[in-house]
Amino acid sequence: MGERPSFEPAVRTLAMPGDTNPAGDIFGGWLLAQMDIAAGIVAARRACGRVATVAVDAMSFHQPVFVGDVVSCYARVVRVGRTSIRLHVEVWVERGRTGESVKVTEGTFTCVAIDDQRRPRPVPPE
Repeated sequence: MGERPSFEPAVRTLAMPGDTNPAGDIFGGWLLAQMDIAAGIVAARRACGRVATVAVDAMSFHQPVFVGDVVSCYARVVRVGRTSIRLHVEVWVERGRTGESVKVTEGTFTCVAIDDQRRPRPVPPE
């Protein structure tokens, strides 16, 4: 499953009882929202401004997330187009009871840089 990224996570939070599905595991939609926030933070930094998520591709849920897990979302830019930014997001948890580090999900997100009228705008050069 690889190694935890060496850079700081874009988002870190604690999985709480209110985030569970009927089976008692953390709801996949909650996890997807955390990933979208992480992608948006990293994309907005790269775009020097507002972005909107336009696609989520290749989602893979590897392991469940449990109440009490510390959830860390790592996002990195993998490609920059004229107006778009593609990011790879990995989610790792530190198991609340054991401290074990586990990659639980990953996916590819595409964000588009937008202006104040919510129209696509060019991503500035680095």
